[in-house]
Amino acid sequence: MTAETLSPTQPRRTDRAGDVWGGLAAMLVALPSAIAYGVAMYAMLGADYVGQGVRAGILGAIAIGIVTPLLGGAPRLISAPCAPAAAVMAALAGELLAGTRGAAGVAGPERVVALLALVALLSGALQFLYGAAGGGRLIKYIPFPVVSGYLSGVGVLIFLSQVPNFLGLAKGTGLWKALNSAPLWQVPSLVVGSVTIAGVVFAPKLTKAVPATILGLLAGVLAYFGLAYFRPELRELAQNHFVIGTLGGGSGSLLPSVGERLAVFIGVGWADVRALLMPALTLSVLLSIDTLKTCVVVDALTRTRHNSNRELIGQGIGNLASAFIGGLPGAGTMGATLVNVESGGKTRASGVLEGVFVLAALLIFGRLVAWVPLAALAGILIVVACRMFDWGNFQLLRQKSTMLDFSVIAAVVIVAVAANLIAAAGAGLSLAILLFIREQIRGSVVRRKISGAQLSSKQHRLPEEQAVLARHGAQTTICELQGSLFFGTTDQLFSELEIDLKTCRYLILDMRRVRSVDFSAAHLLEQFEARLAERGGFLLFSRLPATLPSGHNLQSYFAQVGVMKAKKNVRRYETLDDALQWVEDRILAEELPRAAAADVPLALAELELFREFESDQTLSALASCVVERSLAAGGRAFSTGEAGDELFLVRRGIVRVALPLTDGSYHNLAFFGRGNFFGEMAFLDRGTRSADAFAVTATDLFVISRGRFDEVCRTQALVGVKVFARLARALALRLRHTDAEMGALYDA
Repeated sequence: MTAETLSPTQPRRTDRAGDVWGGLAAMLVALPSAIAYGVAMYAMLGADYVGQGVRAGILGAIAIGIVTPLLGGAPRLISAPCAPAAAVMAALAGELLAGTRGAAGVAGPERVVALLALVALLSGALQFLYGAAGGGRLIKYIPFPVVSGYLSGVGVLIFLSQVPNFLGLAKGTGLWKALNSAPLWQVPSLVVGSVTIAGVVFAPKLTKAVPATILGLLAGVLAYFGLAYFRPELRELAQNHFVIGTLGGGSGSLLPSVGERLAVFIGVGWADVRALLMPALTLSVLLSIDTLKTCVVVDALTRTRHNSNRELIGQGIGNLASAFIGGLPGAGTMGATLVNVESGGKTRASGVLEGVFVLAALLIFGRLVAWVPLAALAGILIVVACRMFDWGNFQLLRQKSTMLDFSVIAAVVIVAVAANLIAAAGAGLSLAILLFIREQIRGSVVRRKISGAQLSSKQHRLPEEQAVLARHGAQTTICELQGSLFFGTTDQLFSELEIDLKTCRYLILDMRRVRSVDFSAAHLLEQFEARLAERGGFLLFSRLPATLPSGHNLQSYFAQVGVMKAKKNVRRYETLDDALQWVEDRILAEELPRAAAADVPLALAELELFREFESDQTLSALASCVVERSLAAGGRAFSTGEAGDELFLVRRGIVRVALPLTDGSYHNLAFFGRGNFFGEMAFLDRGTRSADAFAVTATDLFVISRGRFDEVCRTQALVGVKVFARLARALALRLRHTDAEMGALYDA
């Protein structure tokens, strides 16, 4: 068989081999951790339930490991029982035993087991709903300080809960009592735990072929049997509190029967569901965050992209399956997943094989699990807890800008230790919300504020009109808003505009960068309009977004809450320039009523460009090269790319000069009204037109061709000198005006 024949199948064979080795390596990491988490969770119920905790950890690794990869959206992800789940469930077990969880807080280990299973079921169902509802993206937006503090709190709780086990003390011994009772410390536990920790920490420096947890656990087991050589009682399984002992279960079987699982839920009612809904919600969110965070890391390493919603659906179904067979809930785990990737796992088969290998290990080596020392598991969990704690958070204390973020993390950790993880999550989210509001208040919602004397519309005005607008420019205030207008920023917005509202008549609010508006902000805008209306002024909105990032229609919202009503002094315009033009036209109509009302075409001598030409001979010479032209509304004076040498003088009407865009729309460059001129660049250099010119209204023009103008100038050179001098002065004034506006915008 040739190489060409083998090549199509070679990648598939390579993938299969990589998946097998990846699944096997991931199992070696996940299985010891799952056993340790089960012990940490069920040890709260008493020594008789330690074996049942081991079984729950193994069954969780089997169910989640097989089901989740088949249905999830991250092929290389390894899912198994995890530390956050163990911490939340262990804390909840303590509350249930103490009777502090409302209707569900009933003493009795068997009852607690049933309620913990109910929490696992509810958590899995919620995860499924998150994925089905498209919430995979939303969970990622939980503030990082809350997540970091929560995980650090979980690490602290795991560490504190394992110190008594590490010291070999009886269940229920408090931390401080354990530390102050040195004579009660058990030497076998101290030795085994210390050897296990050393094995986990230093194993990677010796070899990376075998996972560190396996080597650490193996070192702890060897240390235990080394001590057993000198202490015969350690070689007995019965009444030996140093090892796991026989795995528990109602039937004595490692795999529970259907009847056994159904019996667990007998007596669970709606009152229990209501009491346990918040812990289940907390657990589901935490497991989802843990999973998606691992998915992001895997994406970065493998240059792939996971489906977050599908992954949550798979995680939810996996946790449901685990709860039904008596296993622990879990999530996508970082350590086992990275080992899987490094060992060659490339498809979802590697995750399935991890669960299959756990099942095989249970069936083949299940009886040997009874001899695993509890101190060895405590040592593994202590290392996990120390690594879960984000020590880098202390760097936030170096800068004042990040000290508040550190306070959120510290508050979550303190509440987690002093109260419980559920209260810690609530405290963290509450503080994060308050800090968010604080940051919104500190950042100004006014991006730019400028006076009408410094900014004008794109309509070129005559010098007389510009002088009027300059004198009355203070009547207009242009304010560009940004961010969120809500109850936390309304006072800031009012403070920044309070002085302007006392003096101006026209307030233009540019809304293009606004992200959201609530009813408090809408009410403040109504107050703005009322104050302006008292002086005959107007509130104008420009670039009001039809749709906000939230999907809400801001225009409809303003109409619904009463900000924009027909009888109010409020206007809305598509662009800021439209709003400025309306204000300028209104001011000119008040200050220059005759000029504004006139609609008679100007004579040549009345045009601003030629107004100072006193010589009849000069005007008559110009008249000989002038052609009259009329355009209906929408008529085109010239188009982009056309060759031209004509200067256009507006006798009546308004002309728009715009730049055509690739999508078929236009960008307005300028507007020219009665008495003004345009097209001067082609008139001067005889180049092609760089924009389009349209008549906005019915327009009358004087058109001067450069060719005819040059013929006149050959016989009357003074005409050319005067016209070019006037053109130069007019263009200089335009440039100076533009330069002043640019400077004002830059400084604003």
